[in-house]
Order: sequence, then structure tokens, then C-alpha cells
Amino acid sequence: MRGFPRIRKRNSTKPETHDVTAAITDEDTQIAGPAKPPITATIGRMASRVASYLQALALALILGFFFLLPILMIAVVSFWDYDFAGLYPDFLTMNYTDTLGSWVTWKTYLNTLKYTAMVWGLTLLIGFWVAYFLAFHIRTTTMQMVLFLVCTVPFLTSNIIRMISWIPVLGRNGLVNTTLIEMGVIPKPIEWLLYSDFAVVLAMVHLNTLFMVTPIFNTLMRIDRSLIEAAR
Repeated sequence: MRGFPRIRKRNSTKPETHDVTAAITDEDTQIAGPAKPPITATIGRMASRVASYLQALALALILGFFFLLPILMIAVVSFWDYDFAGLYPDFLTMNYTDTLGSWVTWKTYLNTLKYTAMVWGLTLLIGFWVAYFLAFHIRTTTMQMVLFLVCTVPFLTSNIIRMISWIPVLGRNGLVNTTLIEMGVIPKPIEWLLYSDFAVVLAMVHLNTLFMVTPIFNTLMRIDRSLIEAAR
């Protein structure tokens, strides 16, 4: 068969060897792990972290000086001795024994917790319904802002003035008692309207309701109205 050219067989082992070598190299790279980041990136991250701590340092110093230091001083002075003339450095536990061993102290704590629970519940109830009305029943943003500012008008005065303003309303000869007597509803003034548990709770609710309205109103305003329509 001289007329036919001779066909040479190609060596097919080289590509296979190259593929195996590449696969082994890839496996070695994966085992070795990712490449280490350059030192400039590490320094940049450290610098940003240090800058964050430096920015918070000023606030930490202010809180430490004006908040933690006075509390520490009170804790130290609470162990001192005292008389009618002044305080004397000492280490006595008599102050804590007399205070925590008295039933008046525990009664005061229990009354405080009772008033706290009552005021919190009433402010939550009133604050939620006021915020709900402003957020969902007032359609225009302008009217919402106007009514919200009306709620803040009493807070333009001091707390003492707002507390004293209840005396002409709830006093023995105040507006409520006078009106009820003239209408014939009661024969004599109601004594418990002022200087009582009712007066304490009423004044505290009046004082703290706006602090409940504001966060609830802001939260309700962020609710997407389309979600409400889809729920209906």
C-alpha cells in the first residue's frame, strides 16, 4: 500500500497529563486557602476601627464624669457616719440596715411599683388610641401635624406649673366640685379628688401620656397603607 500516506498516531498522553497537573494545582490552592489580603487593607481596617473608638471616647468620658462618677460618690458616702452637724468618713452598714429593715421603706417601694403599673397601663391605653386616631383617621399630613402639635402645647410649661394647675380643677372649691354641687349631683365636695392616690395617678398620666403617643405615632406612620388594604 505505497500510495497511501503514512498516518502518525498523536500522543494523547500530554493533554491528559496537563489536565491532571492543573487539577492537582487547583486542589493545592484550595487546600492552602485564599490569598492573604494586602497589608494596606489590614491597616485601613484597623485605622477605621480606631477612629470609631476615638469618636465614642468623648461621649464615654462625658457619661463617665457626669453619670458614673456621681453614682460612685453616692455609693461611697452611703457608708459614712453622720449626725446633725455633717458627714464623717467611715465604713458603716447601719444606713442600709436601718433603711432596708424598715417597713416604711418597703411600703414606699410597693406603692411606687403600684403607681408605676397603673400609670403605665393608662398611658399605654390613651397613647395608643390617640396615636391610632392621628395615624389612620386623619387623612391629611398637615392636619396630623397640627393635632400633634396641639398635644404638645401643655409641655411648653414646666412640670410644676402643670401639676399645680390641677388644684383649681380638683380642689374642694374647684371647678369639678362646684359644678357637681350646682347641678345637684353631690351634696358636698368630694375630698378624694385632690391629695389622694387618684390625684397622683391623674397627674402622672397627664405628665407622661405624650411620651407614649410620640413613639407609637411614629411607628404607626411607617406602616405601609397597601398592607392594610391587602389585609382587608
